[in-house]
Amino acid sequence: MQARLDPFHAAPEAMKAMRALNAYVTGCGLEPSLFELVKIRASQINGCAYCIHMHTRDARAQGESEERLYLLDAWRESPLYSDRERAALAWTEALTLIAETHVPDAVYEQVRRQFTEEEIVNLTVAVSLINGWNRVAVSFRSVHPVDAAQSA
Repeated sequence: MQARLDPFHAAPEAMKAMRALNAYVTGCGLEPSLFELVKIRASQINGCAYCIHMHTRDARAQGESEERLYLLDAWRESPLYSDRERAALAWTEALTLIAETHVPDAVYEQVRRQFTEEEIVNLTVAVSLINGWNRVAVSFRSVHPVDAAQSA
């Protein structure tokens, strides 16, 4: 696979704006471990190998367990996730698949029980941001780092 273009070179101001939003989300007060789960789950849904690679490594570096990362795609069937994480993951899926889900009231009620209004807005911005990053990476065929020994 070969990248189509480098968006940071082609439109540096656009990427600067995305990085600024990323800085806001990173510092908005929600748990970094929760954000990594959200980023990975949205990236799984969107099929973004670049972002899955990045955020699983970031999550591991923050102490996330391999088991929770392996089971993330099936989080509903696993007892390894807290009620707060479950609400965030349900919200992430509903927003990522918004054309299909229209964000059901039940999902909103679930997230409302676990997060303040400000946190819900910040979580929504975080989900929107990772979906934006996924669209940049997938559309321009960004290639995640690969060790030569692992290359096909």
